[in-house]
Amino acid sequence: MKNESDILTKLGNDSGMKVPEGYFADFASRMTKELPAQDFENEQSPKVLPRSRWQQIRPYIYLAAMFMGIWCMMKMFNLMQSSDAKLSIDNSPALISALNDDAFAEDFYYEEYIDDYEILEDMYDEGVNTSEFITYASY
Repeated sequence: MKNESDILTKLGNDSGMKVPEGYFADFASRMTKELPAQDFENEQSPKVLPRSRWQQIRPYIYLAAMFMGIWCMMKMFNLMQSSDAKLSIDNSPALISALNDDAFAEDFYYEEYIDDYEILEDMYDEGVNTSEFITYASY
């Protein structure tokens, strides 16, 4: 703390900003001389233009939009909450029927265990000509 007070005494409180002597003494009189003269007695009050229909209803439209935004945000928060009952397979008849179907199980569960050789064998057994596929693959 002693070092800080020594620095402040060395520097002083002078900021370096100075105003000429007597500047503010006659400031008001100089300002009135530089401003243009105005006749306040004959001056008319400024005309107030009528507001358009949009200017009248704009605050209410903005308020309604704000409440709709809040409602949508609350709806999204409600939808994002996870519920075990909604995600259960027992509540979805489409999932139950798909899992009970043997073709679905073969296509989606066992697909990763089928290799290319088995696919080509099935194609030959069905009589598919693979030469057409080879010419297209060369492009």
